[in-house]
Amino acid sequence: MPGIIVVGSQWGDEGKGKVIDVFSAQADFVVRYQGGANAGHTLVVNGVKTVLHLVPSGILHPKTTCIIGAGVVLDVEEVLSEISSLRAAGLLQAPEQLKISDSATVLLSYHRLLDAAREQALGHEKIGTTGRGIGPAYEDRASRKAILFGDLFEPESLRTKLEQSLKEKNFLLERYYDTKPVELEPLYKRLLEIADQLAAFRCKDASLLVHKALKSGKKVLFEGAQGTMLDLLHGTYPFVTSSSTISGSACIGSGIGPNAVQKIIGITKAYTTRVGSGPFPTELGGDLGERIRREGAEFGATTGRPRRTGWLDLVALKYAIRVNGITNLALMKLDVLSGHERIDVCVAYKLDGQEVKDLPTATGDLVRVEPVYKTLQGWNDDISQVRSIQDLPQPARDYIQFIGNEVATPIDVVSVGPGREQTLWIKPLFT
Repeated sequence: MPGIIVVGSQWGDEGKGKVIDVFSAQADFVVRYQGGANAGHTLVVNGVKTVLHLVPSGILHPKTTCIIGAGVVLDVEEVLSEISSLRAAGLLQAPEQLKISDSATVLLSYHRLLDAAREQALGHEKIGTTGRGIGPAYEDRASRKAILFGDLFEPESLRTKLEQSLKEKNFLLERYYDTKPVELEPLYKRLLEIADQLAAFRCKDASLLVHKALKSGKKVLFEGAQGTMLDLLHGTYPFVTSSSTISGSACIGSGIGPNAVQKIIGITKAYTTRVGSGPFPTELGGDLGERIRREGAEFGATTGRPRRTGWLDLVALKYAIRVNGITNLALMKLDVLSGHERIDVCVAYKLDGQEVKDLPTATGDLVRVEPVYKTLQGWNDDISQVRSIQDLPQPARDYIQFIGNEVATPIDVVSVGPGREQTLWIKPLFT
């Protein structure tokens, strides 16, 4: 079964959107399996930028079927807005190209209000949430109170479920967070309108659809959101997202077995970034950090917040390879490092006077580590127009080879810019 999982191997923002868009030219299906509108995937085609939050990144290819799986928390207002924007741009002309699982959790206005109120109440101890309501929506799913996408098409039961949910949500909003409650009637009426507009994209059993595609030999990509180090269970807790971001979540969120997976591709930048609070061992401050931020356009696609920047952390990357079972890597934004006389790469940490090469799982320990760097020669050439690995300057090729050797994982593709054409293939995607 030719299933390939694409997973972020850092703190998110690795370039998964571009990779999925490029890979989708060879794929029949793209399945988004977790997360919500807190993810922002930026695609650049012929100089035109498209930012997606919920619709899978394969949507720019008319022959690719995109599926939003059960593991996603679906902001119905956001997905409706994305669909409208895509259609206005001449894309998504056939509703068969996008399918939304009936089992996906619906994210509503009260989830966003609760998220924002909680973050505000934390003061200087803020987690760094996007305020998109992701955590509260997943909480509803875990406590068996969620409204599912399929519920939108059952008006009577939908109203009952909204009434029950608003009793609790409005109590919290009014009595605990001192903010305005959500009114039932306008919300109910709006959801009926949205249901009518999204009915053409409804899929009662997305798991079965994916299973049949794999069984018949179709090429299926599984697209995640955020990155490994933001995983709810295996990331830098509590500075994480509210879902499991590692590769195993692809099977859970899509409803397929692990034996359907042929390859797991880890997406990593040639350096490291992080948005929000939490430990970041290789973080750079001052002019150097600002230079990478500026030249890499490191500002959140969802929030616009400036990303923290740092050198590539191979200790964290090896951890991501282990917990995801990554078989191959895609190295992104190599062009951003052009013009640096020297490039540092973190190959180990110092913790309490001892050198360690395995990532400490306790966040308190990770805060205290000191990176141990290996310095490599940089290059001055503009590589954004290079179209083959062989044409890269030798120091850039040495950098790629060093990473691959250190983490003992092959690098299949290298990106030298945001455009589709700025993609250098070392090995074919589907074999």
